[in-house]
Amino acid sequence: MSPTLAVRPTTDLVAVAWLKGVAGVPSGSVATTVPSDNSTWAASGFVQVTTVGGSPEPHMPLRVPVVSVDCWAVNPDSGRPPWGKASTLAELVRDGTLAADVGRTVALPVGGLSARVLSVYALGEARRILDDDASYARYSLDISLAWVAVP
Repeated sequence: MSPTLAVRPTTDLVAVAWLKGVAGVPSGSVATTVPSDNSTWAASGFVQVTTVGGSPEPHMPLRVPVVSVDCWAVNPDSGRPPWGKASTLAELVRDGTLAADVGRTVALPVGGLSARVLSVYALGEARRILDDDASYARYSLDISLAWVAVP
């Protein structure tokens, strides 16, 4: 019989949970993978999270990763990308990094886990990504997210 591994908090889980609590960001449209059926998120847009770097603190249980936040929008009835909607989502994320409640405890969707987000800040301006042939609009923003697991 193989040992059962305990579920642990991860940066992806923490970033998704934190973004779901940002004012104006549609909480049902935040995940690590963009759904292929865009009709489920065309009205609200979608926020995709990808851990891209950073480093854990070597002597404490603190993590300070860099997270790429991609803000997607689509207009299924037109071939024109809705750049304004994608840009607005990115600006809402940036505004969330400046909010008074930026450091808060977030519940994670597995194992009754939670994490304390200590700080979040943008590492630059949101960038328009022009490489999509499917007429999706996408803005990308990198953030630094300092967090610890809550025992």
